[in-house]
Amino acid sequence: MARWPLPRPRRGPGPAMTGRAHSLVRSGTDGALDVLHPVITLVRGLGRLVVLAVRWWCRTPKERRGPVLFLLGVGVLVVALMPWGPAFAVVLVVGAAAWQGREGAGVGADPSEEESARLQAVYEALVPLFALPDDPNPQPLFAHDGSWERAFEEIEFADDGRIGRLLLRYPAHFRDSDAKLRFLVERLLGAKSGRDREYRFVWDEERNELEMTVPEPLPEGIRAQRFVTGPGEVVLGFTDADSVHRRVPVTDAGQARDVPPVVWRTGARATESHLLVVGAPGAGSTTLLRSVVLQALEHGDVLVVDGSGSGEYACLAGRAGVLAVETSLTGAVACAEWAVHETERRLSVASRARQAGNLVPDDARRPLWIVLDRPAALSHLARTEGRRDPQELLQVPLRHGRAANVTVVVAEHFECADELNRAVRSYCRARVVLGTASPEEAWSVLGVDAVSPPGPLTPPGRGFARLGAGPVLRLQVPATPDPLDDAANEGERRAVLRLLPPPASGRTAGGTGVRTREPGMPVPPEPSAQQGAHPAVPTASAPEKSVTGTAAASAAAAPLAVSEQQAGAQAT
Repeated sequence: MARWPLPRPRRGPGPAMTGRAHSLVRSGTDGALDVLHPVITLVRGLGRLVVLAVRWWCRTPKERRGPVLFLLGVGVLVVALMPWGPAFAVVLVVGAAAWQGREGAGVGADPSEEESARLQAVYEALVPLFALPDDPNPQPLFAHDGSWERAFEEIEFADDGRIGRLLLRYPAHFRDSDAKLRFLVERLLGAKSGRDREYRFVWDEERNELEMTVPEPLPEGIRAQRFVTGPGEVVLGFTDADSVHRRVPVTDAGQARDVPPVVWRTGARATESHLLVVGAPGAGSTTLLRSVVLQALEHGDVLVVDGSGSGEYACLAGRAGVLAVETSLTGAVACAEWAVHETERRLSVASRARQAGNLVPDDARRPLWIVLDRPAALSHLARTEGRRDPQELLQVPLRHGRAANVTVVVAEHFECADELNRAVRSYCRARVVLGTASPEEAWSVLGVDAVSPPGPLTPPGRGFARLGAGPVLRLQVPATPDPLDDAANEGERRAVLRLLPPPASGRTAGGTGVRTREPGMPVPPEPSAQQGAHPAVPTASAPEKSVTGTAAASAAAAPLAVSEQQAGAQAT
């Protein structure tokens, strides 16, 4: 079989002419770039300004876009009517575009030697996690002899020279659906970028990209105050501006400003009717419960059970709307039993009213809050003494509290979280984690993958919140210390004292027939028949305020119980 010869390039002056033409084209291109450099700078700057405007538009809440557009239109109209206004506006825009378009102003600017060394250290630390021993790819993204330019797409540095934002590509063989592997990568990136900061990681599994950012610090030092919320809404704390669209006005250090809140909605139409707070000791779980109680007292009645017995809720005893503040096992069991009967009574009253075509009575529609702090200690005492566990009694309010307008709030520490029964874990769909938690602890409470814990120097009340199946939000609880604690900040204590309701009068609170007082306080006067107009709960099911202390305090509680029975008989 004959072979056809391959065509050979023609010899002659052709190659010399081609080289001369390439040289002319190159020199012409360089000259054109030099001439058009100002135009290129302006175009690049305008593009960056547009990107900044789009990012700002996406971060701005919808309710604030209208006023901003209105102000922008007014500004354009004023500039257009001014003599030399349009020319001045054009000069200003051109100057801003030139400043943004200069070399080194964008994200893609070349890093310095120190920054390159930092990026290379991060890259080499990620190689054992992303590289394969026998990778068939001749130029893999991560290799022991590779460079960070292969995998790092976008880099931004903070003012202190550390990495502020990093967007990297990882190989397709990496199991990004494995929570443990993802946590290893996140922990390594956090360690190489600085352990004293908090990071946010976003995994894009479709594009095999991982973005690490350093979020802005949350609002700190905001004291307890009256928040602008609707009925049944409770502000758990404050979060990032780009996480929620809502804003609430607050007073911080004597100045008014708008902050993004984490709002928890309760009531008959709420999907997360109960709240579970789990945190480390000293992380601020009691502070959060105290803040919730102060907000709940605006529209409802509160029943507090302090399992730790530390007296953190002593400031609430004897206040209007506070049905009881219990610290003993006997009182906790009595309160839980009364809560069961009250929930059943509300359901029965509401059912009869709807069957008759009438409105539900006010005493059955008034919100009732059951706050249980540290129930594990009470459960341990109940098992030791052979008594009923208060958590078991709370199954009825947890299951039927949404229809009866009864809300349950439970707080516990991580080391005792296993003592929480199944009903508490199942029906408390609003979850809060405070303090530093391991990935397993965060997953057991929030139900999601590993969450980057706050830094070691974070203030109390810092954590994460998740309402139902929604996203995980960073949380900073408002400062709500015990006003009776002399070691607390004086300004914060006074803020809490201003929110406390006035002392309870002799009438029954919320129609429940239960009154409370602090041990050692004088017995309030007996109510008249006109004051006890609401029907009272039978005394057998109503909890009596347990008095722990001296024998004189116990003797002073007897006339109060007798007066309650007399008031109930008069009302009947």
